[in-house]
Amino acid sequence: MAEHGAHITTASVVDDQPSIFEVVAQDSLMTAVRPALQHVVKVLAESNPAHYGFFWRWFDEIFALLDLLLQQHYLSKTSASFSENFYGLKRIVMGDTYKPERLASAGLPKRQLWKSIMFLVLLPYLKVKLEKLVSSLREEDEYSIHPPSSRWKQFYRAFLAAYPFVNMAWEGWFFVQQLRYILGKAQHHSPLLRLAGVRLGRLTVQDIQALEHKAAEASIMQQPARSVGEKIKSALKKALGGAALSLSTGLSVGVFFLQFLEWWYSSENQETIKSLTALPTPPPPLHLDYNSDSPLLPKMKTVCPLCRKTRVNDTVLATSGYVFCYRCVFNYVRSHQACPITGYPTEVQHLIKLYSPEN
Repeated sequence: MAEHGAHITTASVVDDQPSIFEVVAQDSLMTAVRPALQHVVKVLAESNPAHYGFFWRWFDEIFALLDLLLQQHYLSKTSASFSENFYGLKRIVMGDTYKPERLASAGLPKRQLWKSIMFLVLLPYLKVKLEKLVSSLREEDEYSIHPPSSRWKQFYRAFLAAYPFVNMAWEGWFFVQQLRYILGKAQHHSPLLRLAGVRLGRLTVQDIQALEHKAAEASIMQQPARSVGEKIKSALKKALGGAALSLSTGLSVGVFFLQFLEWWYSSENQETIKSLTALPTPPPPLHLDYNSDSPLLPKMKTVCPLCRKTRVNDTVLATSGYVFCYRCVFNYVRSHQACPITGYPTEVQHLIKLYSPEN
């Protein structure tokens, strides 16, 4: 049993295949970034709809555009998506058995690159749009909004009935592929990687050195452009590269912050915080000069300790918790800056007016 399960947590020595925990973690990274950014945009749009409402209405398209820019940059520079590079992984082209393995710094070939972009950016965008369409159709069907003709009504009702089963089959396909990957029967944890013609592997020492060398060369060797067209092309490349680098750096910092928030608000951590902060209730304050049997305290709870009459305009002194007439305690505190019962230092702003249900 130990031999069969060893590959779950350790990679194979031959092909340096990542563990299931690494590939699942990198898959969940971008799925966690999207709702976080969507929440930020929603808060901005609610605070100022005139300025930020556009970003909320077109969030899916803006996110897809930024995701396209980010993934294209990483796939062409590091042979990996943003989340894969974040976890030290790379995409290896399938079918290159008899060829020397490409370094990650060489980037993916164009065919595998655009296939990867299609499955990383376009497919999730279409899936989100389809889910929103299904949700709106269900609301229209439930509340009979814009009732269509009988033929179209039968069509989209059949579509709504079939969608859960199609979605279940889609998710089941991914689950079976992950199960086969855990058992060592497949090289891909996701069927989309197989369709893209790539598999995942860990970055080697040569890959890391090549990536560092490439970054150093890009910062040192900058040949001046000769013609106007070359200058424009160079400026566009620098702008796109700078935007992608800024986006990736911001996402890297945001990912750490997002993971920290997920840990902070997790149920296990909240239980730990509650156990640490569940301190016993502190005892009531002790009297400095008088005890509970002090003659200053009247036996009847409705009597003011200062004027010894029934209280008028009940007012509590927040410093000690005792209740007096407003006029009595106001004059006393203003003159002595202390509680008349406990002697605690206090101010006029510590007086709180009490209102009975009858009033």
